[in-house]
Parts: sequence; structure tokens; C-alpha cells
Amino acid sequence: MGIKDQFQEKTERMQQQGRQKADQARGQAQDRARRRDDDAEGMDQPRRQEPSDRARRDREV
Repeated sequence: MGIKDQFQEKTERMQQQGRQKADQARGQAQDRARRRDDDAEGMDQPRRQEPSDRARRDREV
């Protein structure tokens, strides 16, 4: 195997690793965005409840 072949294989390996890291980072970013949306929905819920529901919930606690 020549030096050119070795460099080409190394380049291909590095490109594949780069793609895998990019895919992983993309997935993590989507997970963070999804969690952020879920947290935002959870924070909005008490404000959306009817006043009677809120009073009933407060009495239960």
C-alpha cells in the first residue's frame, strides 16, 4: 500500500468521524430544544387553568 492510499484512507476515516459527530451534535441540539419546549409548556400550565381549577388545586395542597 502506498503513501497516497494511506492518506486517502485516513482522510475518509476522518470525514466519516466528522459526519458522525455532526449527526450526534444535531441530535443533542434537537433534544435540548425539545426539553426546552416541554419546560416552557409546563411553566405555562398554571396560568392557563381556570380560576376555579386553581383554587381547587390550592386547597388540595
